[in-house]
Amino acid sequence: MSSIVITGASSGIGKATAKHFAEQGWNVAATMRTPEKETELTNIDNVSIYQLDVSDPKSINSAAQQITGDLGKVDALLNNAGYGSYGILEATPEEKIRRQFDVNVIGLLLDTQAFLPNMREHGSGVIVNVSSVGGKVAFPLGTLYHGTKWAVEGLSEALSFELATVGINVKIVEPGGVKTNFGTTSFDLNVEGSPEAYNPLVEKFVAGVGAVDIPSEASDIAKVIYTAVTDGTNQLRYIAGSDAEQLIGARKQMADADFLGLIKQQLGL
Repeated sequence: MSSIVITGASSGIGKATAKHFAEQGWNVAATMRTPEKETELTNIDNVSIYQLDVSDPKSINSAAQQITGDLGKVDALLNNAGYGSYGILEATPEEKIRRQFDVNVIGLLLDTQAFLPNMREHGSGVIVNVSSVGGKVAFPLGTLYHGTKWAVEGLSEALSFELATVGINVKIVEPGGVKTNFGTTSFDLNVEGSPEAYNPLVEKFVAGVGAVDIPSEASDIAKVIYTAVTDGTNQLRYIAGSDAEQLIGARKQMADADFLGLIKQQLGL
């Protein structure tokens, strides 16, 4: 039976993906910061719960050692854990800047490092990194979040070269808007204490986000992730969601000034 390790499996895309792979007969190592709070995945026979906090290197290494010991062979790793920090950079505390990159970038790299020896020794494996439509296009107030997702895009592409030499595929999944807790517990808006000069931008951004139609369910993204893991190809990027297809398509076709002007127009800037 094939096995997959999933970070950030307590909710949203991570939980939906854990369920989907389990339904397909995979052994699933579902990791999360607070496994004691999980009540749903614990009822699925081929899902095992592990404590893993991607912002804590000791937690990552401990979980990797335990999981590889239990599973023997890890066939796939889904680096899904992450959150979005938005706001006015001038008013964002340094600790929030560092935490955004610690979770979305450094944590992903350290998690990958921890499981790579197992895959390399077996000469096979698939690593899927969850990026975002925000890894290809950027929106106002997203300096930190987009910075991390653009980093995920670059590091994944570069990593694909070296890991291909040892039989491991790297994949990137780019979801658009998803009906998850990203807009609540996984969304950190830093506007408190911002200079008043930024107020019009903040107000228009908040209003614009509230009016966005979110087309995809987490289960829709889980199916794309499953395809990325199992299709047996060397395809690098997988766009997930009709809105992501439209935005990324427009970004490819339009000049910088035209695309950025379009975003400004939509937000009334």
